[in-house]
Amino acid sequence: MKKIYLAGPGVFRADCAAWGERLKAACSANGLEGLYPLDGEIPAGLTEVAEKRFWIFANNCALIRQADAVFADLRAFRSTSEPDSGTAFEVGFAHALSKPVWLWLPDCEAGIELRQRVPCRQTPAGWIDADGMNVEDFAAPLNLMLWEAAAGVSYQNEPEAALHEMAQQLLADLTNRPDPTLVSRET
Repeated sequence: MKKIYLAGPGVFRADCAAWGERLKAACSANGLEGLYPLDGEIPAGLTEVAEKRFWIFANNCALIRQADAVFADLRAFRSTSEPDSGTAFEVGFAHALSKPVWLWLPDCEAGIELRQRVPCRQTPAGWIDADGMNVEDFAAPLNLMLWEAAAGVSYQNEPEAALHEMAQQLLADLTNRPDPTLVSRET
């Protein structure tokens, strides 16, 4: 069974435990095992904030290492367009480990570009935001580094539908791989 790390700002929800169970149930319904960042409990002996912070970091990195792929909820979080920075880190970490990353953008539609999500205006030099910073125009709804790390993307409103799409793609990828026993080797 493929293990899927469930990254996203859901860990900040008031119902974060229930949200995690919902995501894991959606994985299970599709023949996947969901790994949720809140699955582990901070050991009782850790009393310092820095110790707890490091434990959470190390535990999440360990879960990503165990995973076969990552499902990343990259909805806008605390802004109009940017995802949770912790989730962005997890996408990069997973990509560096050669894990496929599936982006979930429930607050976006296919074909929307970043300049349509960020309040900006067009100038002769390009698109700029209210602070005078350039808004990239690479025909993607996210920063190009996140977008290019993606093995797939879903715009579904509900996680169950998005995880189903991911599961179907993972199954197709496994089905389309050549059988290593049939590959001839030159000697």
